[in-house]
Amino acid sequence: MISLDEAVTARLESHGERFEVLVDPDAALAIKRDEFDGELENVIAAEDVFENASRGDRPPENALEEVFETTDPLEIIPAVITRGEIQITADQRREMKEQKRKQLINQIARNAVNPQMDDAPHPPERIESALTETDFRIDPMEPVESQIDDALDALRPVIPIRFDTVTVAVQVPPDYAGSAQAKIREFGELEREEWQPDGSWIGVIEFPAGMQNDFYDHVNEVTSGNAETQIIQDENALDTR
Repeated sequence: MISLDEAVTARLESHGERFEVLVDPDAALAIKRDEFDGELENVIAAEDVFENASRGDRPPENALEEVFETTDPLEIIPAVITRGEIQITADQRREMKEQKRKQLINQIARNAVNPQMDDAPHPPERIESALTETDFRIDPMEPVESQIDDALDALRPVIPIRFDTVTVAVQVPPDYAGSAQAKIREFGELEREEWQPDGSWIGVIEFPAGMQNDFYDHVNEVTSGNAETQIIQDENALDTR
């Protein structure tokens, strides 16, 4: 379950009765769009249905039976969300907006590069600063993923930016290969790998281009700085990092 501070109220008025449930705002929107695939118990603040959630008042059971044909809260909660309205306060809206803004900036930073600087990653701070120069406005009620394209359109007149992936070959010496390769392969999509006769490991990993610095830090950490990396630009050329 989530805390009450994280929850918003979904409200349905039907048959002269009011029904309220307390739920995570993002999960409520996903349920309303029929896109939720998680566990309901993890995204609600109370396994209960209220007449007035702020006072803790509950509707009569016969009203639940009449409207929902059940008294089971886990069956009623999604119905209230789907058929009702999601209520958020001004403070909750501001908090949701700020959270979505941070998520959006991090998503763009993970995937974006500067095409005028040899596809170097854009730090989140640069993206945040540039975003403040645009007229783009975060919609706290929409998923971050659906707002990325509009944010990029707003950013392009301010900074050179595009989404890309990068493919990097990593060679790990024998002393670190056993444990390090397992951690390195989890960073992105492993395109191919080879174990060398001396026990060293070579892997080719593809991941979002904006995560290059994080990737090199990760490789250095798990190999104590003893790995070699190369950016693969095409099948016939390598750009040594």
